[in-house]
Amino acid sequence: MSQIPTPTVYVRMRSRIRIQRGRAVKLRDIAHVLASSEDQEDRLLELELLRPGPEDGNLILIDILQVIPRIRQLIPDVNVELMGPGHTLVEVMARKSQASKSLFILVWLLLFFGSALTIMNFHADVNMQEVQIRIVEMLTGHRDEHPYLFQLAYSLGIGFGMAVFFNHLFKKKWNEEPTPLEVEMFLYQQNVDQYVVIEETERMHEQNQRELNDDERA
Repeated sequence: MSQIPTPTVYVRMRSRIRIQRGRAVKLRDIAHVLASSEDQEDRLLELELLRPGPEDGNLILIDILQVIPRIRQLIPDVNVELMGPGHTLVEVMARKSQASKSLFILVWLLLFFGSALTIMNFHADVNMQEVQIRIVEMLTGHRDEHPYLFQLAYSLGIGFGMAVFFNHLFKKKWNEEPTPLEVEMFLYQQNVDQYVVIEETERMHEQNQRELNDDERA
């Protein structure tokens, strides 16, 4: 007598997703799923896990221990195999508002003049003007107190060097390598996510412990 094999579902959860507030979070949003049949896979992908409300805040942690019971409600006695991390951080986004042009111009001006003042203060600290005068004197043989041509070439070189260093010219990238700023933002986001995951895990553990104590008292 042949035994019916236990169905197996492979789940690989995403590390972080973004959704609009009021939209239901389905299993397809937070994980890649591979099932033994296409019908089971389609049903699992459409499985609704939660619908964030105003009381849930803007960061929600979905753990695999919350997902497995929901999967087994849909497919009883299924064997769930986890691949990769066991949680997904859901960032709930408010409705997109149209960007303000005046705010964009204000931020652009602040960044422009702030960067310019930073470079100017650095040059004043190291006496860059005297260095440039000395370089021109070494190259030409006579002293020029205002080497405008050299300073113009130097200024253009700073701009070109910044574009090469950050691998960006407006929206164009020189190559597919991440820029130093993108790497730093990625590391910062990883640290923030790790902190939120630890905090949310502790909060969920404390909440489960309180519910267990309440059940024991009852």
